[in-house]
Amino acid sequence: MYARLAVNLSSISGLFDYSLPENLEEEIKPGCLVTVPFGKQLVQGIVLELVSQPAVAETKPVFELLDSVPVLTSHQISLAKWLAWETLSPLAACIGLMLPAGLSKQADSIFAIRDPGFSEPDSRVYSRSKISGTELRLAKLLTQRGPLRGRQIDRHFKNVDWRRTAQVLIKNDLLTRHSFLPPPSVRPKFVRTAQLSVPPEAAEAAMPELGKTPGTLLRRQAALRCLIREPADVNVAWVFAESGCNLADLQELAERELIVLRETEIWRDPLEKVEHLAGEIGIPPELTSMQRTAWEKILLALHSSTLHSLPFLLHGVTGSGKTELYIRAAEECIRSGKQAIILVPEIAITPQTVRRFLQRFPGQVGLVHSRLSEGERYDTWRRARLGQLKVIIGPRSALFTPLPQLGLIAVDECHDGSYSQSDPPFYNAVTAAREYARICSAVCILGSATPSIVQRFQASSSQAARGGESILLDLPKRIVNPAMPPVQVVDMRAELKSGSRGIFSQALIDALDKVLKNDQQAILFLNRRGTATYVFCRDCGTAVSCPRCNTPLTYHINGLPSEGERPVSDLHCHHCGYSRKMPRKCPVCGSNQIRQYGLGSEKVETEVAKLFPSARTLRWDWETTRHKDAHEIILGHFSAHRADVLVGTQMLAKGLDLPLVTLVGIVLAEVGLHLPDPFAAERTFDVLTQVSGRAGRSSLGGRVVMQTFQPEHYVIQAAAGHDYAAFYAHELDYRRQLGYPPFSHLVRMECRHVQSAAAESQARAMAAKLAGWIDSQDRRETTIIGPVPCFFSRLNGLYRWQIILRGPNPAGLLRGKNLGDWRVEVDPSSLL
Repeated sequence: MYARLAVNLSSISGLFDYSLPENLEEEIKPGCLVTVPFGKQLVQGIVLELVSQPAVAETKPVFELLDSVPVLTSHQISLAKWLAWETLSPLAACIGLMLPAGLSKQADSIFAIRDPGFSEPDSRVYSRSKISGTELRLAKLLTQRGPLRGRQIDRHFKNVDWRRTAQVLIKNDLLTRHSFLPPPSVRPKFVRTAQLSVPPEAAEAAMPELGKTPGTLLRRQAALRCLIREPADVNVAWVFAESGCNLADLQELAERELIVLRETEIWRDPLEKVEHLAGEIGIPPELTSMQRTAWEKILLALHSSTLHSLPFLLHGVTGSGKTELYIRAAEECIRSGKQAIILVPEIAITPQTVRRFLQRFPGQVGLVHSRLSEGERYDTWRRARLGQLKVIIGPRSALFTPLPQLGLIAVDECHDGSYSQSDPPFYNAVTAAREYARICSAVCILGSATPSIVQRFQASSSQAARGGESILLDLPKRIVNPAMPPVQVVDMRAELKSGSRGIFSQALIDALDKVLKNDQQAILFLNRRGTATYVFCRDCGTAVSCPRCNTPLTYHINGLPSEGERPVSDLHCHHCGYSRKMPRKCPVCGSNQIRQYGLGSEKVETEVAKLFPSARTLRWDWETTRHKDAHEIILGHFSAHRADVLVGTQMLAKGLDLPLVTLVGIVLAEVGLHLPDPFAAERTFDVLTQVSGRAGRSSLGGRVVMQTFQPEHYVIQAAAGHDYAAFYAHELDYRRQLGYPPFSHLVRMECRHVQSAAAESQARAMAAKLAGWIDSQDRRETTIIGPVPCFFSRLNGLYRWQIILRGPNPAGLLRGKNLGDWRVEVDPSSLL
C-alpha cells in the first residue's frame, strides 16, 4: 500500500504518494500525521487515503509517524476537501484549520553568514557601493543574532522581499541555507505523583525508623501520614506543601517500598477553575408553546435518517429561549451516544454559554478558542478525539474539533460577521457547519434574532416550494416579557438646535439617572473604540494619519486621570497597530491648534464619570479584553452587580443575558450605516436590534434610547420597531434590483503590493484576463465590478486593489486557474 497525502506547505495544493516502510505499514491509516521528504526538505503531511497503485513510478518512503492515533476523522477529511473546492483554497491550508496550534508545523529554512567579513562596510570583497540596503541589513542581522529561521527574519523585514535577496547571496556563497522542520511544540503534560504502596498499618509501624535526625523523621512521618489520608495518586507538589518534606524524602520512602512515585499524565482543562461556579444541576425550564412546536420538529430530525440534510433556521427574537433548545438537542444527542458542537460568534459570550451547558452536562463540556494556551487547546482536542467530551463550545475554530460521533451542530447568532475568517483560507463557519452536518448526518440548527438576508431567503416559503435549503422555525415572543422593550428615538439634530452640545441627549441622561436611583443597570453602546476618531490641525486641516495605512489615527486616553492630572494619551491605528504620542504641534504648519474630533467608547466612559461621579462603570471593548479571561472577568463583575453602567462596542450585541439591565442607550445609531458596502445596512440593523435586545430580559422590564441624526432612515425605523419583517422586505427588494445575494453569488479578489502603481497594474491586468475567460466560456450572466482601490486603500504598508465578480457561479470561472498572490474570497461578508 501507498499513502496519498497533502503536505503542510501553504503554496502547494496537490496530493503526493509515498511508500510505507515495513515498520509503519500496520500503523499508518487515513488521517495520520506523518513527516515525509519533499524536495530537499522534511515536511509534515496528512494521510488522506491508502492506495494500492501510486500515481508516479518512483516514490519516497514516509519518514516518521508523529501520532499513532489519526489526527483527522474521515468526516473531517471530507470537509477539508469540500472547503478547498468551494473556497478555492489549497487543501493543506484547509487541513491546517483542523489541527491544534503547536501540533501543525511548517518547514522552514535556517540562514547563516558564510563570510564573516561580508557585513562590514569596508570589506575587501564588497564595497558599500556594491551592497544593496537589503543585503546589508540582512547580513548585519545574521551577524548580530547568528543563524535565524526564515520566519524570524520575516519579523525584521515587513513588506520587503528579502528572500529574493538571500537567494542571490546564497548563489554567491555569502550565505548558507538548510531546511529545518520544527518539532511539535505541544505534548502531553506529566506530573510526578506519590501513592501509598502498603496497608496503613504497615506504614504506621514503619514511622519510628524513617530518619536519623529529628527534623528528617518529622518530615517523612508527615509525608507518610498525608499519603495515608489520600489513598489515590497525589501530586508531589501538594505533598510538599502539606508536609514540608522534599523530593529526597519521598525518594527515601520509595526506596523503603512504602510509597510509589510515578509520572502521571494530567489534562490541562481551561474549565477546571470555573466548573464549580456553574451551580447545581437545576430542573430544566418548562418550554413555551412556541418552543414546544420548534422542539418537536428538532426532536424528530434527531431521530430521523431523512431530515439531516436540511438545517433548521431558528428565527427567534432576543430572549425567546433559543439556547434552551440547543441544550435539549445536545442532551438528546448525548443520550444517543453522540456529541454536539455549539458555535458562538465571539469569545465574549463564551463564558455565559459555557456556564449554562456546565449546569446540565458537568464534566462533559470542552472549551475551544484562541485565547487558551497551546497546552489547553491540545488537551481539549485530544479529549474530544477520544470521545471523553460530549459538548464542544467556542467560536468558529471549534467547528473543527475531531468528535468521533457528531450528532448536532448549533450555530448561535448565525448572522454574525465574525463567523467569516478574514485571513486565508477564507471560509464562513456557518456555511461550513451546514456542510459538515450533512457529511456527518447530523442535525444543524442556525439560531438568530436577525438572520442574514441570504439565510432568511433560503428558508422562505418561496424557496421551500422548490425544495428549500433550510427549515424555518419561528419564536416571535420572549419568555419572560413577551413584549419587546420600547425604543425612544432621539433626533440629535433637535438636540443641537435646543442648545445641547453633549454626546448624551436629555432623554438618555434622565433615563440613566432613573436607572441608577433604582439600583439597576444600564448598557451604553457605541460601535467605535477610543476617545476621538480623528485628530487634525485647525489651522491647515492636516489630519494625523497612520504612515503605513493612510487612515486617521484614533485618540486614546490611557486610563481616567485623577483630579488635576493631565491625561496620558496616545494615537493608535486600529488596522496595523502603529502608535505614537499626541503631537503638540502640527507637522506641516507648526501650529499648536491640534484638536480631536469624533467620539468612541473611551469618551462615553469619561462622560458618564463626569455626569454621574458615583456610578460604577466598566468598559468592554478590544482594549480592555486583550488578556486571557478578560471577557469572563468583566462579564462576571457586571453580572454580580459590581458595576452599574457597562460601556462598550459591538461585543455588547452578542447574545448576553443580563437580568438587571433595564436601559440600553445607543449613543450614535448610524455608525457604519453609510460605508460603501452593499451589506452595511444589514450589519447596522443587526447590531442595533441585537443590542436593543439586551434590555428588559427580566420581570423588571426595560427600555431603549436610540440617538441618531437620521431618524427617518429605514434601517433606524425598522430597528426601533423591532421589525425584522419590514427590514427584510425593504432590503430584499434592494438586493433584487442590484443583483446582489441572495440573487447572485460574489467573489472578491484582492491584490496587495508595496507600490501603488504595481498594485494598480496587477489589478488591471487581472481584470483583462477575467474578461477574456468570461468571453471564452460564454458566461453572459457573470459581470466584473472594478478594478478599484479598496475602501481602506493602504493597510500595513501595502496598497490594495480589488475586483468583484458577480454571477450565478463566479467561483467556477477561477477554479483551476493560477491566480498567483491574489487573495480570493467566495461569497464575502464585506466588500471593504
